[in-house]
Amino acid sequence: MKALRDPDCLLAEGLAAIRAQFKVPAAFPPAAEAAAEAAARRMPDAHADRTGLPFVTLDPARSTDLDQAFAIQPAGGDLLLHYAIADVPWFMADDDPLDREAWVRGETTYLPDGKAGLYPKAISEAAASLLPDGPRPAVIFTSRIGPDGKAVLQGVERALIRSRAKLGYETVRPEDLPAGFAELARRVAAADDARGAARVDPPEQEVERGEDGHYTLRLRPLSRAERQNAALSLATNLAVADALLAAGTGLFRVMEGPDAGGETRLRFTAEAFGLEWPHEASLARFERLLDPDEPRAAAFLLAVRRAGEGARYVPYRPGVVPWHAAMAATYCHMTAPLRRLADRYVIRAALAVANGQPVPDEVSTAFERLGPVMAKAGARSGQIERAVIDLAEAAILAGREGEHFSAVVTDLGEAGARIQLCDLPVVARTAARRVRPGDRITVRLEAVDPARRTVRFARLS
Repeated sequence: MKALRDPDCLLAEGLAAIRAQFKVPAAFPPAAEAAAEAAARRMPDAHADRTGLPFVTLDPARSTDLDQAFAIQPAGGDLLLHYAIADVPWFMADDDPLDREAWVRGETTYLPDGKAGLYPKAISEAAASLLPDGPRPAVIFTSRIGPDGKAVLQGVERALIRSRAKLGYETVRPEDLPAGFAELARRVAAADDARGAARVDPPEQEVERGEDGHYTLRLRPLSRAERQNAALSLATNLAVADALLAAGTGLFRVMEGPDAGGETRLRFTAEAFGLEWPHEASLARFERLLDPDEPRAAAFLLAVRRAGEGARYVPYRPGVVPWHAAMAATYCHMTAPLRRLADRYVIRAALAVANGQPVPDEVSTAFERLGPVMAKAGARSGQIERAVIDLAEAAILAGREGEHFSAVVTDLGEAGARIQLCDLPVVARTAARRVRPGDRITVRLEAVDPARRTVRFARLS
């Protein structure tokens, strides 16, 4: 949930309670702030001058923590993608107060009313951010993208870059983007399809209060520019993952797809939304048939995201090929170091491998420790997201007690039947008995408690 429109601040108490419950930090310790201020003054002296390359950034218009910038050049029938990543490792010293605090946080925590950053603003929104107000230190990953969309890492270097423009998803025009941008994204998408990768672009969720006083949940599909921009990040992550795997090192992102039971539940969810899922089509194939701009399809894609076994980080192990089911590939994270702790170490490893140097011992040691740290941070973020969604669902339904809703049973458990409302993207439990997954039932909303983030339904038929 990225945006919450609450002009009367009716949900402010609920969000404050979530922050308190999950101990979301409101500020950085003074020692970490002081370390960040000192780090921000560090002058880059190990960086090549690449300020002549026409880099641009593309992010939400309001973003100021800019991890990535890109430039694209033709190379015969191939395209060279120069993907500049904020050189966060340059500003960090292992085991200083700033580093220790980052290991406690693990990642930036997002709520509708603000975020708790991984690093203080002196780093994340100033010195390390690739803003267009002067040269910035970066790590440039250059990948060659062939006509088939496969990305091969060509080189990694520390460099000074100068962003030409801070482009926003909401306002960018095709003519603002570098030549080759759309073609590169098309090639990467084609490679995804050829591998059998699932779509990984669920919509954003927004909660809005209408004139009648009720809240409504709005699903905002990603814009075309967002999806195309994600292809650049994906191509770079795949190329780096292949290079690290070949070198016998790295930290990889792995994920198993939904098991048979999870896929069955998704079929019932598709039915609830009135989507026709051909019996012979795999989940990945069905996802690629959907239009993410269509609200029912967007809601289904969100359900898919929640149905898998969960992604996790694993270090390199000899003889093991790390696999990400949604990507249908070996995959890593390294393009968002301002927001994820693990990315900083993958960048350091890639710098070493690409330049024929040994991976630093402290990086290899970190790979062994990062899995549990990132899992804890991810679980906490997931719990916060679920709490915010529960709050939003309760707010949406507040004042509608006694109304009847059509629903489809998606699962059974000790707590009763899990149901998916057909006309609202709300998932809940009901004590209905003698029902089976796939049954369409009518329920009455019995009670709503936004303070406790709970709703209660009773089956009518």
